[in-house]
Amino acid sequence: MRIVIGEDSALFRAGLARLLVDAGHEIVGLAGDATSLMTLVAETAPELAVIDVRMPPDLTDDGARAARRLRDLHPELAIVLLSQHVETRHSTELVTGGRFGYLLKDRVLAVDEFLDALDRVAAGGSALDPEVVERLIGRSRAEDRLAALTAREREVLALMAEGCTNVGISRRLWLTERTVETHIGSILGKLGLLVNDEQHRRVLAVLAYLGQH
Repeated sequence: MRIVIGEDSALFRAGLARLLVDAGHEIVGLAGDATSLMTLVAETAPELAVIDVRMPPDLTDDGARAARRLRDLHPELAIVLLSQHVETRHSTELVTGGRFGYLLKDRVLAVDEFLDALDRVAAGGSALDPEVVERLIGRSRAEDRLAALTAREREVLALMAEGCTNVGISRRLWLTERTVETHIGSILGKLGLLVNDEQHRRVLAVLAYLGQH
């Protein structure tokens, strides 16, 4: 796929580009700051943008803010945020649109998992690092809504937040797909998510899990 990388560390940026090229992807642009990233995406129309949360000019959450703007301007663009810490102000809203991932930079070292995550996001899914999920949960304001869930239902919902399909959940938890479907139905019911588009309900369930910030 056609990929743009937004990363201010020249060494990490070059290494990531080489990794993706070796995996068969096309790097159509490299940006070292959020402003250049916005221009680059507009000029190259990539399918996926891999963006560091902290970038110049402010070196705070410039990358996350750029990701929010890119989602508004280019709704079909798949976005993966990379970070060494968790930023919740913008990332929880990005989850709602799908085609979004949030991975810790250490995850890049697990090459196969990282490449699988990029493919999943580009295909319209999500990919949230387990540690990111855990840290977001710790700040969750939606805990009261989840109080009715059983321990197993919480495990299923955590894997949904990581971007796992029903098949993936069944393999991770050693459950049948039918059992996973039953658990998900129970989760959606307890969270008060009425029958509608199934994928939309899953996203709402994940947002309830992560909490609104």
